[in-house]
Amino acid sequence: MKFNMNSLKRSISLMALLVVAGLSKINAQDFNPKPFPDRVILTWTGNPEVSQTVTWRTDTTIVASKAQIKAEDSSPALEESITTYDAGSRVLSGGNNYAIAKYHQVTFANLKPGTVYAYRVGAGNYWSEWFQFTTASVTNKPFSFIYLGDAQNDIRSKWSRVIRKAFAHQPDARFIIHTGDLINRSNNDQEWGEWHYGGGFINGMIPSLPSPGNHEYVRDDNRKLILDPHWGVQYTLPGNGPKGLEESVYYIDYQNMKVISLDSQMIILDEASAKIQYEWLEKVLKENKKLWTVITFHHPIFSTAKSRDNKEFRERFKPLFDKYHIDLVLQGHDHTYSRGQNLPRGLSGREASGPVYLVSVAGPKMYKVDGAKWMNVSLENTQLFQVIHVEGGKLKFEAYKTSGELFDAFSLKKSSKDKAAEFTDMNPASK
Repeated sequence: MKFNMNSLKRSISLMALLVVAGLSKINAQDFNPKPFPDRVILTWTGNPEVSQTVTWRTDTTIVASKAQIKAEDSSPALEESITTYDAGSRVLSGGNNYAIAKYHQVTFANLKPGTVYAYRVGAGNYWSEWFQFTTASVTNKPFSFIYLGDAQNDIRSKWSRVIRKAFAHQPDARFIIHTGDLINRSNNDQEWGEWHYGGGFINGMIPSLPSPGNHEYVRDDNRKLILDPHWGVQYTLPGNGPKGLEESVYYIDYQNMKVISLDSQMIILDEASAKIQYEWLEKVLKENKKLWTVITFHHPIFSTAKSRDNKEFRERFKPLFDKYHIDLVLQGHDHTYSRGQNLPRGLSGREASGPVYLVSVAGPKMYKVDGAKWMNVSLENTQLFQVIHVEGGKLKFEAYKTSGELFDAFSLKKSSKDKAAEFTDMNPASK
């Protein structure tokens, strides 16, 4: 058989053209729901010592879904001696070119504190892998948690490595705080698919505490602010917020810390909501018995950019933060890193008695830092993750670049919730 080099070259060229033509028809990654569970994510609706909530998604062919759980005994016979829960379900209508989906949720109850559990979710022949989580302790054992700023853009491509690096650094973190703008376009299922893809199994092992940002909102035909319908079906939260804001305003008590999430988009753009959240927050803080208090929301009350200033938000809520000795205020929105403390006159200084205010960004969208008196430390054009360690009356905050390099750190020490914490700067650059 005679070998024809020219024919071979023509064949290769034709194959290359076909491949290119095929690639040009490839759409974004398929995040459509299927019978197998996906988007498995832990949150809390109740006491983290004795309960754990899990939410997941399937297509609508799954009529009745279940969750199974057992205390982890390291045996491969995971299907033995399990407790089975029937799931509640909510349907998310299709929109923006995405398919209708079914979201399922279960709250595991009567768990033992400080215990590792294994669980899975599914129905019939369609089950997830077995995940693990650990319940909170009834005593004030040391624990750590992760804080992530905006993901927003290029989520699958560039944000994924940040949450994964945070997990690699602190795999035993007890929860992850997300400070809004988790996606860029409200009610865009493709972007939510990327967000869940980035978190992957981490979301099924470490509970999420999300606060909505401006990009989780859209205005309807009557100019009313509408929260992304994905929010309520994929984040099953405590529901202890003010009436009408139960899906976005809430608090969680974890050992000797209270974490409070506010909806800053509604505070800034809706006067009635701002008043309702203020009154609710004042009541929660007045009744608070926890040593440590962390408040999280999206829009910074002290901005890193001259063109941004949430003056009304700051003037209304800052006195509450000062009065009740809030320890940390974790924020996003400005796509930079900044850290500062707050004197009564609103400036930075070592004698500051107010909270430590933080702004951070985990995604790739970046802004410039404009000089502001409230900032002690700032950084731009850098993706970061933060880890907070709590041990009794001591708290240590660490901000890491995505490379794993420690960029900023400080510690707080306190013995009473009725007094401001003692601040110690541990920034590597100051040594």
